[in-house]
Formats: sequence, C-alpha cells, structure tokens
Amino acid sequence: MAIRDMGSVRALALVGPTSAGKTTLMEALLEAATGQAVRPGEVGDSSPEAKARGHSVELNLAGFDFMGDRYAVVDCPGSLEFCAEIDPALAAVDLAIVVAEPDPAKAVLLQPTLRELERLGVPHALFINKMDIARGTLGELLEALAPVSTAPLVARQIPMWDGDKVSGFIDLALERCFVYQPGKPSERVDMPADLQQEEADARFHMLEQLADFDDELLEQLLSDAVPSRDAVFADLVRELNDGLIVPVFFGSAQNGFGIRRLLKALRHETPPTERAAERLGVTNGAYVMKTAYAGQSGKLAYARVFGTKLTDGADFVMPDGQKSRAGGLSQVQGSALRKITEAAVGEVCAIGKVEQAGAGQMLSTTGQPQTVRAAARSRRPLFSVALMAKNRNDDVRLSGALGKLVEEDPGLSLTHDAEQRQVLLAGQGEGHVRLALERLKRRYGVEIDTIQPKTPYRETIAKAATQRARHKKQSGGHGQFADITIEVRPLPRGSGFVFQSKVVGGAVPRQWIPAVETGVRDGLAKGPLGFPVTDLEVTLTDGMTHAVDSSEMAFRTVGRLAIEEALKVAGSTLLEPIEKLTVYSPSNSASHVTSALTARRGQILGLGPREDWRGWERIEAYLPQSERQDLIAELRGLTQGLGAFEADFDHMSELHGRLAEEAAQGARANA
Repeated sequence: MAIRDMGSVRALALVGPTSAGKTTLMEALLEAATGQAVRPGEVGDSSPEAKARGHSVELNLAGFDFMGDRYAVVDCPGSLEFCAEIDPALAAVDLAIVVAEPDPAKAVLLQPTLRELERLGVPHALFINKMDIARGTLGELLEALAPVSTAPLVARQIPMWDGDKVSGFIDLALERCFVYQPGKPSERVDMPADLQQEEADARFHMLEQLADFDDELLEQLLSDAVPSRDAVFADLVRELNDGLIVPVFFGSAQNGFGIRRLLKALRHETPPTERAAERLGVTNGAYVMKTAYAGQSGKLAYARVFGTKLTDGADFVMPDGQKSRAGGLSQVQGSALRKITEAAVGEVCAIGKVEQAGAGQMLSTTGQPQTVRAAARSRRPLFSVALMAKNRNDDVRLSGALGKLVEEDPGLSLTHDAEQRQVLLAGQGEGHVRLALERLKRRYGVEIDTIQPKTPYRETIAKAATQRARHKKQSGGHGQFADITIEVRPLPRGSGFVFQSKVVGGAVPRQWIPAVETGVRDGLAKGPLGFPVTDLEVTLTDGMTHAVDSSEMAFRTVGRLAIEEALKVAGSTLLEPIEKLTVYSPSNSASHVTSALTARRGQILGLGPREDWRGWERIEAYLPQSERQDLIAELRGLTQGLGAFEADFDHMSELHGRLAEEAAQGARANA
C-alpha cells in the first residue's frame, strides 16, 4: 500500500539541467491539477534576469491542490552557476523529480544533480520530458542514463509509437494503455496485440529490479507466481521512499502529455513529510530554504513547516539561541504572495520580519534551538571581479546592497582585499557574478565599474648584499641621527622575512633594535618592482649613535633607508602565486581540459578517475593565479557546462621575461 501522510503538504523539487523543461513541467502540473491555463512566467522565471536569459536563475516556488492533497513545488535552476541557491532547499523536500531530455548524448548532464541527491539522501524519480519529439528508443536512453545513477533506473512506462512519434504509453504497474490527447487527459485504450509481449517483458524486468530488494517477490518470480498489484505498488513505494530505486516516467510538459499519470504516481508514492524532517534531524518549526529582500515587505524567509502547523506571530528560537517572532505569513505562488494566518505541516511559506534567519537554518518553535543535520554543501567561488561605485556618493548604498545580495545567495561572497585596496565580489562563474550586478542596478539603483582583481605578486632578492645607511637631520633643537650596517641574503622559497641582530658592544642600543626591524619592514612593503618583498634574511651587524640626537624614530627611518638601498644592490626577482587546482571533468573532455591548463602555463600533476563518479576524471595541476580569472568559463565550454575546480594557494614561483615586465609596469602605473 502507498505511504500516506494525511493533512500535510508534500514538497517536490524539480531539478535537472538547463533547457530540460523544469519550469514548463511546473506550469503543466499546475494546469493539470487546477484545470486552468498558466501563462508562461506567471509562476516561474518572472524576474527580468530570468526572462533575458530564457532560463531559471533562482528558485521558483508555487503550490497546487490535486485530488484533495496539497503540494508545494520548488523549481530549481539547472545551470551550475546558479545551483548554490538550491543547496539549502534540496535537503528539505520529500521528493525530487529529475527532468531530462530524451537524448542519450545529454545523459551525463544529469550526473551532478543525481550525485547531490544521493549525497543528501533525497528520494528522486526521473521524468523524461519532450518524448513527443524523441527519435531513439527508451531502452537506448535508459542504457545511456544508467551509468550516471547509483540506484537502478526502473522504467514505470514504455512508449507506444505512431510511426516515428510517441503517441502514448503503457503503465507497467497498472498494465494499462493510454493514448495522448492534446489539451485533454490521456485516453485509456485496449492494449494492442503486437505490444503484449513487449509489455510482458518490460513488466517482468521491472519486477526483477524490485525483487533485488524484496526476497518474497524474488521467490514469487522464481516460482512463476504472479504477484498481486497491491504488492507491486507497495514495493514501488517502499523502494522509492528508501532511495533504492529511481522510477522513470516520461511525457511532454509542453503538450501536457503524461502529466496526470505523473501526478497520480506522486499522490500515492511521494514520501511522507516526516522522512524529510528525520533527514534534517529537526522536529517542530520552520526550515529556511532561502531568504530574499522583497521591496516594501523587507526580508522574507521562505521556509518549510515541520512538526506542527505554524501560526502568524509564532515565537522562534534561532540556532544561536536568539529569539524572534514570525511577522506575517504568506502563501507563495511565483512572485505573488497571499497573506495567511497559518501554514500547514509541510507547506512552504514566506515568513516576514525574521531578520536573523539564514538559508539552511531551523527556526525552532520548541523553545530550544535546533541544529540541522543535513547541511548544504559549501560551494567555493570560481570567478571574481573587483568593483567600485561609478558615483562616489553611492559607496554607502553599494555596501548595504552588496550585503543583501550575498545574504540572499549562498554562492556569492564579498571580501575586502586590504593589500590590493579592492572590494571583490566572487561567485560560481562569470554569468553568476553578472547576474548579481544586474540585480544590484535594478533593485538598488547602484551602477558600478568592474576590473579584474589584482594578482598578489611578491618580489625577492637575487643575491646577498651589505649596506650601510645614515640618517642625519638637524633643524634646531634636537636633531635626528642613526647609522647602521645591515646584511641581506636570500632565503628558500616560502621562508618569509627573518630579522636578527649581531650587534656587539652596544653599537646600537638594545632598545632601538626593534625600531630598526620596524623600519626594515616599512621598506619591504614595496620593493623596486613595486611589490612586497619576501624570502630574505636581514641581519643588523653594526651601527653608530649620537648621545643627544639618536632616537627610536631615527633608527626606524635609517632601517627603511638601509633596506631600500640594499634591495637595489641585491637585485629583485618577481614572484607569482601558484595555486594547486583540482579539476573535475567528464572523461571525454579530460584531454581538452589538460590542454587548456597547459596553455595557461599550468603544470599537470596527475590525472585519474574521480572517486565514485563513473565516467569522470580528476585532474590535479599547478596553475599561476593570474591565469585562473576566466578559467571557469573555458572549462564549462569544454565540458557541456559541467566542469568545476577547487583552487588553493600552494607556493610562489619566479617569473621572468615579458610577463614579469608587464606586471612591474602595471604596479608602477597604479602607484
């Protein structure tokens, strides 16, 4: 029997690659459930940014009633550039519907989505969209899709063909045939005689797959006994709920084909709300899927209700123990909000005036804070720009607006680089950062200029040198006097700066030796090439003082003068930061990726299979940081939009020739 959770709202996530038709499927589900037409953009992709791109760039939320049950739908963007926003939401749904196109060549596009669902333990089904224009067989498609899923794909339907087009389907669980009717529900028909054997073989294969997880069913099949329909449905429900199988449905969202059959399957087979609560490790309260600033409404927390119904004005305890209160509840239907006084268990609603709320947090109504068990995966930034307001008067507004954008989108990060004197906005790709800048202008009226982030070059000395320096100044009253001799020598790469004193006989009084070191550090802040100097040892060997005019300031000044002269003698070598990259790529693109890295002066360290990802490679390489800026765009272009990397600073390396000259010229120009 189906597992039912009467009285609660089931939450569905629509996930999959861009162009698969997720938003169209959401609209089709609403139309089939309500019987009313849904205009494109009415419940999804209504923002100007989404309309300009022709695909989702943010979560779209909606709900509908079907046969007495309530459903909340979370339509998720497909591009990896915009997936950080869905991470907190995905763990909280009851079932994910993975939407795919009927093209075996695009099977690999599903793998990142499937692996994330598997990692989170979210049950999921596969809906093959656009089957009305499929040209291959379902078997060929499932064969291509099988390697990208850890759990077996279980076909729930097989297509009926009219020439070279799919005209309907046979439901293998019900053993019934349906013919598509444009604009109307599919019509049940008698099973054609020429398909009876194909249906029997396909159904037996489905039962064999279910029997892998049911010993009783296996015994029935081995003894040629016919399992009851109720037993088959019970297995389908249990194995889907436990994440053991991935049921496969198909149809055409654009034409409404197969949508009611999908709805009926969802009605009986979607896991109960308690499963999601157990996965998250929470009880009573509201789990925040995302936050957003909505004009006059201020900050809204879009959250799913667990445990008991949520009422307007409910008291919350935040994860850190702070207390807050729900300042208004709204039902969400696309961009439209409708005020409500309470939200049922499982409902996804907008909660107002919970300023401390953040995506992935539990707003507890138990009186005690709750920590979420299934934490969202942190996505590291892959592309960044340095920015500043075009109008200096907008600096304050810019800071506040950027803070709100970063708070809304977990994939963005904002840092202040004090050394380079730049504000850096980083995201999951160039398109992601560009989207944030468009929102910045549209929502907050702030226009900005962007430039490429500066590379933190360093310089070091080429050889050892000895330098004497004297600082003498007389301007009435006490003057300034300090005289020192220092030795400098290069150190191994990564040693940094070392200072020591070998002064004997009090040539430099002990209390002023730290002032010499401070002056040396002042001089190392900017070497002859225009960059901080590192990897050298400075030794104070001798000095002279004046009984009246010597002072701490005088010795700090002479320390700076001494190192500046010593650097000219010792010669400067430019150092550039080298990062260690771990790049992930589908195997058929790996050779192109390694060539791209080599062309960027990368050094390939190793290549091997990506752990637990069939058909993927893990490439490790050293790459100059200056070459990484637009790498993600090239990488995505080489890998059907799937490639990704992680970068960490590893070491500094000498840079010579034209590139070194250009870097030094840039430093002088910005001085």
